[in-house]
Amino acid sequence: MGLGEKIHNAAEKLHGKGKAAAGNATGNDRLKAEGKRQQIKADLKQAGEKVKDAFKKH
Repeated sequence: MGLGEKIHNAAEKLHGKGKAAAGNATGNDRLKAEGKRQQIKADLKQAGEKVKDAFKKH
């Protein structure tokens, strides 16, 4: 996984955490759910990149 992709995924996950926290603080369930979805999406992208890297090594 390239450094740029790692940074992008980490930034996306951090943004999702911020949305979830804002949703929690304001009682906005839609914003909270959107933040959690964004975190999951970033985690899945990162996992996919790790799988691709594993195949490149072999």
